[in-house]
Amino acid sequence: MLTERQKFVLALIIKEYIDTAQPVGSTRLVQRYHLEISSATVRNEMVALTEAGYLEQPYTSAGRVPTEDGYRYFVGELMGQADLPEPVQRTIQHQFYQARNDVDQWMRLAASVLAHQAQGASVVTSLHPARALLKHIELIATRGKQVLMVLVLHGGEVRQQMLILSEPVSQSKLSVVANWLNDVGQNLDAEGITALHAMETDELKRDVLLLTAQEMKKSDDVLAGQIYRDGLTNVLAEPEFAEPNRARRALRLLEERSFLEDILSHTVLIPETSGVHVLIGGENTWEDLSDCSVILSRYGVPGVAMGALGVLGPKRMPYAQTISAVRFVSNILSNLVVETLTDAEE
Repeated sequence: MLTERQKFVLALIIKEYIDTAQPVGSTRLVQRYHLEISSATVRNEMVALTEAGYLEQPYTSAGRVPTEDGYRYFVGELMGQADLPEPVQRTIQHQFYQARNDVDQWMRLAASVLAHQAQGASVVTSLHPARALLKHIELIATRGKQVLMVLVLHGGEVRQQMLILSEPVSQSKLSVVANWLNDVGQNLDAEGITALHAMETDELKRDVLLLTAQEMKKSDDVLAGQIYRDGLTNVLAEPEFAEPNRARRALRLLEERSFLEDILSHTVLIPETSGVHVLIGGENTWEDLSDCSVILSRYGVPGVAMGALGVLGPKRMPYAQTISAVRFVSNILSNLVVETLTDAEE
């Protein structure tokens, strides 16, 4: 249990360290914030906070810096919930209103807004249906026995795969099969396509149905569709990432799809979770994020279509502003998804 004064001192140290990236000393705190307590009293509280694991001293005679536990205590107990300023909210809402008919533009705008508001690197995954549903298929004869299958799923995802037939087939026959599947398979999921495969006797149709079901199952297993990024230079400009190895580890989240999907699958895309998720220092799970904090949220309609968004920065990030931005943009995107689904039903 921390005393009220210890909480106050811890909050000031974290604010000062976020602003300056320099160890914080007691004298500086007293002078900058015009505290009505002495430097010696502040120093004693800093010692107590260090012994409690919330602060650490980088080297002898230096000031203190927050530990991961210090940041967690700040976010969970001291920060409170903040909102973006009303003028900023109105500006962002207007930007999305102008892009309301362009789903691709939503994602680009979300990434841009998050990077700007949080001064970090943003990542936004496109909206992904809970289940892949067939919208349209094209079969294109290429060379010999090879056929290119172009599979369009509801939500805009496009998957391409080569089908190797037992013998060459003309383009006209491929078009007949594609038209047939577009008719009988419209809006079916992978299980529905598999059921058609079980009942079909025509060899070409069976081959196409099998490949279609396989591709749709792959889509079901994928957590993130297209990925949009922004603000990379914001992260590289931070002193924590001046060393190339540190920067390279941090940027795995933005550059490696499998790494991003692993994090999302264990955080915001778990069905029973909701709200904003804060990862500080990798939470002893993702070593490459040991120098970072990541603020994540999902958007969309659970069970229907969802995506995720977030901001990566140093552990010394402006948490209140970043969490507010992530929450606000997530809510805007969720509302846009609901409106789009409602319009489609009408």
